[in-house]
Amino acid sequence: MTGYRSFHHCQNLLVVNPMKKPVILLIVSFIIATGCNVDQKQTMNPFLSEYQTPFEVPPFHLIENEHFIPAFEAGIKQQEAEIDAIVNQSEESTFENTIAAFDISGEILRKVEGVFYRLRSAETSDKLDSIARILVPITSAHQSNMMLNADLFERVKSVHENQEDMDLTTEQSRVLEKIYKRFVRGGANLDEAGKERIREIDEKLSMLSLRFGDNLLKETNAYELVIEDESDLKGLPESVRSAAAEAAKKAGHEGKWLFTLHKPSWIPFVQYAENRDLRERIYRAMFMRCNRGNEYDNKKIVAEMLALRIERANLLGYETHADYILTDRMAGEPENVYDLLMRLWDPSLKKAREEAAMMQEMINREGGGFDLQSWDWWYYAEKIRKTRYAIDEEELRKYFSLDAVKDGLFTVVNKLYGLTFQLRDDLPAYHEEVLAYEVKDRDGSHVGILYMDFHPRPGKRSGAWSTSIRQQYVKEGEFIHPVQLIVMNFTRPTGDQPALLSFDEAETFFHEFGHALHSLLSECNYLTVSGTSVARDFVELPSQIMENWQSHPDVLKDYAKHYRTGEPIPGELIDKIQASSKFNQGFATVEYLAASILDMDYHTLKDASGIDINAFEERSMDRIGLIDEIIPRYRTPYFQHIFSGGYSAGYYSYIWAEVLDKDAFNAFLETSLYDQETATAFREYILERGGSDDEMELYLKFRGKEPTIEPLLKGRGLLN
Repeated sequence: MTGYRSFHHCQNLLVVNPMKKPVILLIVSFIIATGCNVDQKQTMNPFLSEYQTPFEVPPFHLIENEHFIPAFEAGIKQQEAEIDAIVNQSEESTFENTIAAFDISGEILRKVEGVFYRLRSAETSDKLDSIARILVPITSAHQSNMMLNADLFERVKSVHENQEDMDLTTEQSRVLEKIYKRFVRGGANLDEAGKERIREIDEKLSMLSLRFGDNLLKETNAYELVIEDESDLKGLPESVRSAAAEAAKKAGHEGKWLFTLHKPSWIPFVQYAENRDLRERIYRAMFMRCNRGNEYDNKKIVAEMLALRIERANLLGYETHADYILTDRMAGEPENVYDLLMRLWDPSLKKAREEAAMMQEMINREGGGFDLQSWDWWYYAEKIRKTRYAIDEEELRKYFSLDAVKDGLFTVVNKLYGLTFQLRDDLPAYHEEVLAYEVKDRDGSHVGILYMDFHPRPGKRSGAWSTSIRQQYVKEGEFIHPVQLIVMNFTRPTGDQPALLSFDEAETFFHEFGHALHSLLSECNYLTVSGTSVARDFVELPSQIMENWQSHPDVLKDYAKHYRTGEPIPGELIDKIQASSKFNQGFATVEYLAASILDMDYHTLKDASGIDINAFEERSMDRIGLIDEIIPRYRTPYFQHIFSGGYSAGYYSYIWAEVLDKDAFNAFLETSLYDQETATAFREYILERGGSDDEMELYLKFRGKEPTIEPLLKGRGLLN
């Protein structure tokens, strides 16, 4: 096996780097990034041999930073050789020798990407960030080389043109169509000048996206609100105070209280802190991230990304980036997205105005003497919830310990699909907090491996997500089982108290678990369509439908238990949860829709030259009449979904999928909560099939009819 510590190898792997920089600079960058010690003994690279681990999960305990770049290099060389073999074969193009061969190519790259990019999101470091800056142009160039390979495209095109004579299955037809479109949308039909410009644009966009995400993580981690006077904690529950005290101690602020811009920290602060000035300070810090004119400011990055996206869309024959994106989505075109969003906007804004009036009335009644502001909303929403519905979020947390919610999830999934989850302490993980489970089917057969990572850390980006370490597919007749990861940022345990989740955090857990099921239960033959490889506005259906079980009264009775006594949640508290479920939905829907509309407004631009980002955002929100008391869920400079997360012109997907999930859940309500016939149909047509058929066709096979918007409006309390 080749060693990866020698200076000779450091030099060789960087000579092939496509970046237009002196090779010596790349060598130095690599040495700095990876700690490459020229005198250190050569070591084996885990990515370049078979994983000697149970279920062939990544050997995280053996993987070092210096392994990544050599593995990427080897993976690129392997896939280049595979592409050459496809192109240079003498046989006529067929599905098997061209499409299937391309689909399965790049095994080493998949292995290393499955680890590197997961660590970059969940457990990054300065060294990994440095490695990423080296890798992005290399991998971007490799992707461009494949998509713009004229000889390869000719073979793909030949299969596409002659498919009627090939007796393809529905899944194979979908794989062919997706791969063909991928080439066309990647610029394969352009002239040489156009292809070269596409290469440049894609590399620039990749680097800009990387910088956007890095800036946001660093800006988020940099902020500290240190409380020295205990009187400034007035209103905060003891659990929040304890968590802040522990955070302060770890950060070197002994005897003080620390609040940060991670959600488990800032949200309870603005919910409960009576000190209005401090609420404003931390809330402003949150919504001004990457918008301060400092080294982490993202506005210029956004402006450049918008211009490049428009240019790329134009090169490929589309008027706007949204037109380019949506031709590959269920929505089809921007007009359909705007139609849905605006149908929801008016009733949602009306409800939000009513909620704002309630809060202003409370402020006036208490003699506040000020107008409601965005940093007041969370605080007064919580007070009204307590007053009107007698629900205390902190009291509610006591019934939602992390373990109770996890066990409840396992029970729901077992009742629906017969799956069981066995904790596997023998499986390596990338952090001591990460848990690994073997997932088994009803008959005891192996389904896959599920990793779960629950709590915030400095190296973890904010939010929650589910992602594949290894996708499911079939290789030479062998079923390759998936390895899935769920990453969250839940409230940590404090003192002798376990991690107690908010109701929203419990909902997030069910949501991300739904994504994991979509990957774990996949039974496809090809990587191109397996698991969550579906249209972006369909991918949220399996996740969002799980939220319906999380909040159902019968399910709550089963899993919501007091963390000390083990007593089930009282029926009267469930009644209060149900009664309050539509409270504050005006706010929740408006802040989400505002962000979705902002996304669409940016990506329906035909010209972004000279754009002032803050001014554009203000005009966008003024146009739809967003009230001053609410800001978009994501303001532009920290809108990671669309500038560093793959949801550009696609943030609407969550509400589009909610139309589907509410309608789909009604199929269970029309029978029973765990109806086996309905669950089997959902598994067979939605969870197992991935993108192997048209998404609406799959939905119709499950439901028997098209969805309607009314269940969504009813679920959010927006019907008159």
